[in-house]
Amino acid sequence: MAIGSPRPKILVVGSGGREHAIVWKLAASDRVGEIYSAPGNAGIAQLAQCAPIDAADIDGLARFAREVDCDIVIVGPELPLSLGLADRLTSQGQAVFGPTAAASRIESSKAYAKGVMERAGIPTACYEVFDDPYRARQAAVAAASRAGSVVVKLDALAAGKGVIVAHNPEEAGAAVDSLAKGAAEDGRLRLIVEECLEGYEASVIGISDGKDVVTLIPAKDHKRAFDGDMGPNTGGMGAVAPAPGIDRDMLEWISDRVLCAAVRQMGEEGVPFVGALFAGLMITDDGPKVLEFNCRFGDPETQAIMPLLDTDLLDLVEASCNGCISQLKADFNQAYSTCVVMASQGYPGHYSTGVPVRIPPELPEGTVIFHAGTRIANSQLVSAGGRVLGVTAVGSSALQSRRRAYDATERIGFEGGYCRSDIGLGIGFAGESL
Repeated sequence: MAIGSPRPKILVVGSGGREHAIVWKLAASDRVGEIYSAPGNAGIAQLAQCAPIDAADIDGLARFAREVDCDIVIVGPELPLSLGLADRLTSQGQAVFGPTAAASRIESSKAYAKGVMERAGIPTACYEVFDDPYRARQAAVAAASRAGSVVVKLDALAAGKGVIVAHNPEEAGAAVDSLAKGAAEDGRLRLIVEECLEGYEASVIGISDGKDVVTLIPAKDHKRAFDGDMGPNTGGMGAVAPAPGIDRDMLEWISDRVLCAAVRQMGEEGVPFVGALFAGLMITDDGPKVLEFNCRFGDPETQAIMPLLDTDLLDLVEASCNGCISQLKADFNQAYSTCVVMASQGYPGHYSTGVPVRIPPELPEGTVIFHAGTRIANSQLVSAGGRVLGVTAVGSSALQSRRRAYDATERIGFEGGYCRSDIGLGIGFAGESL
């Protein structure tokens, strides 16, 4: 079968809540045929045929895609993209929703991303790149002494944990030391010392075919582990959509001056970007500025966005792979979504797995549970990762969606599990007061 053929077979690579949300949305389409996932999780297994192949096993994934004769492969995580999975699948004649290894550098190398922004005129923070940790430490301490705060970033994939915001010179030095130590263990070391922007954060994702972009509704992630944005960075403890503070005009500006600008620049440089381009933004007094680009759907933003998407996801994926995304637009329900992540005790540090998880059959209206770190052991659903579930609820108001999501978390049995109690609290949605 080929792109555009009826009821295509689809393979979704990954095992997290993002991939469950993608599979869940695809399964709702009457155009989708068989759905496969590798490796998947306990929730995905209810909707797709799962194969126990690690997302970093490029050879195994390519072989499996051939064996089941997939028409389209959707790659969820960044790691297999950076390892060249899209290149490998394309070389064997399969359509891939996800960028090549070269294009995925927009995420895997923050220094490369900064260069693209600079050449494309995309607003971002001032920065310097260092291969020498001693010079990076000097620069970070000096910047914190001048400005009070500075951001130190590791120029590598770090699962959302390679960024440290330091609020004084001592913290700045410690941030460089911490990131440099971790990088040295992996044999790679490049650090970015960056101006600390002030404002409020938002995430905007665009679907690109390498030439044009269809922009999805904005979302807001909550990265810190604990209430009040305290504690260490995580992969994301919750998200809301649409993001507050971004009106139609600003979203159009972000679409044109950020997402389209990046796609155009990469295309001009011979590195076309196909897939989901994620812009992490700081909305400053001077307007939106880019904190980072990711080469895939956000997690947990996707879990908040997909329940609101009214357009068939398959249409967007096929148009991206087929080079005709400009012929489509993404429609969304006029509603609000809140995703609350339930995590294992100790996350993002050391945590145990194999803890029984009980999800009741009765949940609040408009609620869907997206599995992340789960598996079945002895016929029992158990935890299998740091972030275990994404509890997403849709409502006619921000307050209603938030109440439904937290009502559902209270009904779930998960000993030692925890979640932030302030996802979406006090930030408002599109002017709505909470």
